[in-house]
Amino acid sequence: MRKNLGANPYVYPQPVLIVATYGEDGTPDAMNVAYGGIVNSNRIQINIGVRHKTSDNIKAKQAFTVGIADEKNLEAADYVGIVSGHDEPDKIRKSGFHLIKSEFVDAPVIEDLPICLECRVEEINQYNATLRIVAEIVNVSADESILDGNGNINPARLKAISYDPANKTYLKVGGKAGNAFSDGNRLK
Repeated sequence: MRKNLGANPYVYPQPVLIVATYGEDGTPDAMNVAYGGIVNSNRIQINIGVRHKTSDNIKAKQAFTVGIADEKNLEAADYVGIVSGHDEPDKIRKSGFHLIKSEFVDAPVIEDLPICLECRVEEINQYNATLRIVAEIVNVSADESILDGNGNINPARLKAISYDPANKTYLKVGGKAGNAFSDGNRLK
C-alpha cells in the first residue's frame, strides 16, 4: 500500500550544491543550495531565494561555480547554508574554505570541494520569492584524488553527500548498484 505525502521536494539522492560567487566589490560568498540539478548535458539549474547575497551576486556577475559537497567538508557546507553573507561578511574565512579564481567565469572555485562546475548564467526567472537560474556549464574541474586511472570520477573516492529533505539530514551516497544504459537490455 502507498501513502500520499503531499507536494514535497522528495528527489533522492539530492546533491548538496555549494554555489560560490563574487560580489560587485569582489567579495567572495558561498551558499548551500538545496534545490538544483542538471537540465541537459551542459546546463544546470539552481533555485534560490531572492533575498540571498548569492542571488544579488549572480545577478551582478552573471556567473557562479557549483561545488559538490563531500563528507570531509560537511560542516563547512552546512555552515554556508545557515549563515547569510548579508549578516556575516567574513563567512568564507569562517567556513574554512579556500578559494581560487575560476579561469573560465567571474566566480571563485572552492578548492576544498572535489568537483567544481563553472557556470555562465543564461536565464533568471523569478517565481514568488525564488529565482530559477539556468546556466551553461563551461568547465568542470576535479581534484585528481577522486579520479580513477582513466581520468573518470570515482564516486567511492568522491564521498559526496546527499540532502534528505524529508528528515533534514545529510546522507552518504552508496556504492554501485548496476550499469546504466546496459542492465535493462536483459528485458529486451
